[in-house]
Amino acid sequence: MSPTAGGVGSEQPYGDLVAVVTGASRGIGAGLAGHFAEQGIRLGLCARSVPVVPEGSDAYPAAVDVADAAAVDAFAARVVARFGRIDLWVNNAGVLEPMGPLADADLSAIERNVTTNVLGVMYGSATFARHVRGRPGDGTLVNMSSGAATKAYRGWAAYCGSKAAVEMVTEVVGLEEKGSGLRAYAVSPGVVDTGMQALIRSTPPSSFPDVERFQQLADEDEFATPEWVARWILEWCVDPVTRLTPDAGRGSVSLRIPDQDGEV
Repeated sequence: MSPTAGGVGSEQPYGDLVAVVTGASRGIGAGLAGHFAEQGIRLGLCARSVPVVPEGSDAYPAAVDVADAAAVDAFAARVVARFGRIDLWVNNAGVLEPMGPLADADLSAIERNVTTNVLGVMYGSATFARHVRGRPGDGTLVNMSSGAATKAYRGWAAYCGSKAAVEMVTEVVGLEEKGSGLRAYAVSPGVVDTGMQALIRSTPPSSFPDVERFQQLADEDEFATPEWVARWILEWCVDPVTRLTPDAGRGSVSLRIPDQDGEV
């Protein structure tokens, strides 16, 4: 199973869309930006440092701390001023640390994790919800989750807890905003070889007892690419022909990107 290359309808079927990607300076966020640009999507890109704009794209980049609600609102306003609207908002910015037993964790690192991973997602979701309410048409909210939202890893209390919160925030926002046309998705990207994965593999077992599993994934090259994740997001969350819809009584779709298994 693989996503439809390029979606439906034309060579650049998403060319009328505007997407915001947070945490777009590296890793999955940068990969999302690059693939979206190839599809003709106009981009609002932000991270703590100004993201590099994909070559040939029409993009507005900015340095934004997603934990600053006013800064997120101001950034969204500038994207709308540039492009007229936002159709897809991807809350991708996140941090993994601290790693190690919760009882030994640095309190400031815990606070940074929860502030970025939970409040950052809440602020971005709220900003986008208000935008969708205030203009015609629907919109797609994608909050990047993780398998750690439902599987406990020793040493990842902050990360597991924050990603579990992301799942519930997405569900609640989807229920609240269904009448405005907002569709909500919590997307677990699978194992993508980013700087975060390199950090995981370098962590001693005393801090992360399950590190061997991730080292084995690297040895066996069982990683997906950010571009693979981007293709599935467009197919399952955006494309009007193939996008998934919540089950009856649900506000959001929670999904995991399939393993790439060498497909391109």
